[in-house]
Amino acid sequence: MRFTTLDEWLDWQTALHPRQIELGLHRCREVAQRLQLLTPEFTVITVGGTNGKGSSVMLLDTLLQAGGYRTGRYMSPHLLRYNERICIHGQEVSDTDLCAAFNAIESVRGDISLTFFEFSTLAALYVFQQAQLDVAILEVGLGGRLDAVNIIDPTVALVTAIDIDHVDWLGSDRESIGFEKAGIFRANCPAVCSDPHPPARLVNYAQTLNTPLYLLGRDYFYEKDTVTTWRWKNNQQDYQLPLPALKGDFQLQNAAGVLMVLNLLQTRLPLQLLHYQQGLQTVKNPGRFQVFTNNCTRILDVAHNLQAAQALKQLLQSYPVQGKSYAVMSVLKDKDIEGIMRCMLPEITEWHIAPLIAPRATPIEELQEHLQAVGADCIQCHTSISDAYRHVLALATINDRIIVFGSFYTVADALMVEQCLQ
Repeated sequence: MRFTTLDEWLDWQTALHPRQIELGLHRCREVAQRLQLLTPEFTVITVGGTNGKGSSVMLLDTLLQAGGYRTGRYMSPHLLRYNERICIHGQEVSDTDLCAAFNAIESVRGDISLTFFEFSTLAALYVFQQAQLDVAILEVGLGGRLDAVNIIDPTVALVTAIDIDHVDWLGSDRESIGFEKAGIFRANCPAVCSDPHPPARLVNYAQTLNTPLYLLGRDYFYEKDTVTTWRWKNNQQDYQLPLPALKGDFQLQNAAGVLMVLNLLQTRLPLQLLHYQQGLQTVKNPGRFQVFTNNCTRILDVAHNLQAAQALKQLLQSYPVQGKSYAVMSVLKDKDIEGIMRCMLPEITEWHIAPLIAPRATPIEELQEHLQAVGADCIQCHTSISDAYRHVLALATINDRIIVFGSFYTVADALMVEQCLQ
């Protein structure tokens, strides 16, 4: 074994490959072939999209567990622990299992260079192969067509809401991005799109490939029924269900796509109405409008593109505040920084910004310039997100609220402070 601890493995992987992101399947597929990982015996649901991927994965995992199925879940990035990325039946895998997976990968890799994400994807597939799963839920990392997750053929594919993000890799318009997301489709294997306005290139690609594609508003429908219930229906089923435990009406869009996927899998993985009800009421997804309420209200949300910021803004407006709203935020350099800031501007009284310790981090001077450009006038700069968060915690009173957003890194740093406070 090359290393004995998880931290050693992760530090080495970070330095191994010269580029953090390198899209393409050939290297990862070759290593997976050597490990005999390419044809899993369990059902596979692959989830792509710009926004709503993580929530959809958690909904799928929770509902399937409610039905008694043994699940594997692969997500990225993590917030606090690398182990969050790979879960068996809702439980994070151990350092020991991850080290064993990395050792197996390293034993067959030879001279093939793998990125950090490719290592984690292969580790997930290796762990899942040992775990006697009924179903694995795989979240695409970036795009779809050339993402490492796409070495595995899905039983059903799900594409969630599509918006402008990662333009350097996926293109600068929804049509180009939609085409990349559609890369997880397979001929004659069903796919679902939960975006109410799917890009034409995504729909056309499914037709060209002969992929049965199920669209929101055409093949399945949802509506909010009462303050506590919603309806989902297609041409065979009509359910009245409790609202998801995940906050925000936009989560109904995610849940509707998930129910369509599960409906398509009914012969493989039968579920009853009771399982849907249980799963919807118990699902959790840290970092998505995650609320802490002691002393003052703190809201942590990983919103990091304009569509996600708009959803966050809408949700904040449904929870009015009597006092001040403090923003603790930072955004990566390749995002629509001013678009996000302009969207959130009406909801914020004071802005507290800091540079991230991350690739593609935006320098503090640029963050300040962007805020000034959109009309923000109460701005404080800090050396780190954790310092900014602690500073605002000391300022805020019981009627105030703190909103942490802009990146997974931003939320992760705030969560670490919250852990220290518990």
